[in-house]
Amino acid sequence: MDLQEWASILQNTIEEHDIEDTWSIEFDSAIIPDHPARGWQQYISGAFARFMCSKCKRTWPSKRVLVVFHMRLLEDKGMVKVKRYRQECKKCVQSTMEEPHFKTENIEVLLEKLVVKILVKCYYKDAGENNNPFHLEGRSDGPHEAAHCEACKHGICRQVTTKETE
Repeated sequence: MDLQEWASILQNTIEEHDIEDTWSIEFDSAIIPDHPARGWQQYISGAFARFMCSKCKRTWPSKRVLVVFHMRLLEDKGMVKVKRYRQECKKCVQSTMEEPHFKTENIEVLLEKLVVKILVKCYYKDAGENNNPFHLEGRSDGPHEAAHCEACKHGICRQVTTKETE
């Protein structure tokens, strides 16, 4: 997915919450869940996404794509790092891990939830009514293919779709 789209949605969401500091976002595949760097906060969420095999072009949905956010605020500049966990095709031999493709609506929901966490963890605000569960667009009735899930292979995929670390 395009980083520019994520950055634009984050900026809009930050503005909607009347946050005056500047926040930026970057994809970082080196993030280690449950081990944010000193001074960083973590938020983990699950989301619906689609995948496409780069070899056979098969597509498949997944309702449990792990997304890990690490964030921090220094002075008046905030930074968010994002790791989106990949999956591999179950039909291809020696398939490669494919990047998830999120609908814009699902990115909006993920980043709305993230900004609520930023308000709590970086600005010490009460989440209050904003702590409602969100519905993510998409449908997937099949089982979770743990053998083809990058997060499962690293032992961090959970049945629970949301986890926080203080």
